[in-house]
Amino acid sequence: MSFHSAAAQLVTLAAEGEEHSGNHESINPLVTGGGAFLALMLLLWITTRFNRDR
Repeated sequence: MSFHSAAAQLVTLAAEGEEHSGNHESINPLVTGGGAFLALMLLLWITTRFNRDR
């Protein structure tokens, strides 16, 4: 597969994706963002516990 044909297939796939937004009605952005924030804060807390020598 050449680069040109792969790029053409990706453009076609992206154009078809415009018809379907991909957003599901049950997914709440606030819950998703809050969950991601809590997960990152937990990872930050774990990282700082392992770095007590500084």
